Amino acid sequence: MRGGIPAARIGQLSSRMGMSKEQLIHSLRLSRAAVSRKEKEGALLSSDESERVMGVETLIGMVQSMVEESGNPEGFDAARWLATWLTQPLPALGGATPASYMDTFEGQKLVAGLWSMMQSGAYA
Repeated sequence: MRGGIPAARIGQLSSRMGMSKEQLIHSLRLSRAAVSRKEKEGALLSSDESERVMGVETLIGMVQSMVEESGNPEGFDAARWLATWLTQPLPALGGATPASYMDTFEGQKLVAGLWSMMQSGAYA
């Protein structure tokens, strides 16, 4: 990840999540112009940008794991479910949306911590 991931990964991730690329870029606080330029050039995202994108992919993996461990994952689309969940205000975040925390590593860690609490039943 230090070398960066391809900028095209953002479009792939937004398609996988069923959300617009613009929404994803906005929630990750990336520069739309820079992302577009890097996509056209086939360039890599910076390590900071890559870390934010990979953080969302990590959350998708956490959701999928939670469903597989706790229920029936058949027909469940973790990426699309997460895209919806990210836009919902949460009391645990003082009414803010999880999407508003996706722009920093610490924010993503906080949201991932909420997932851990939900899985263990400590989320209330």
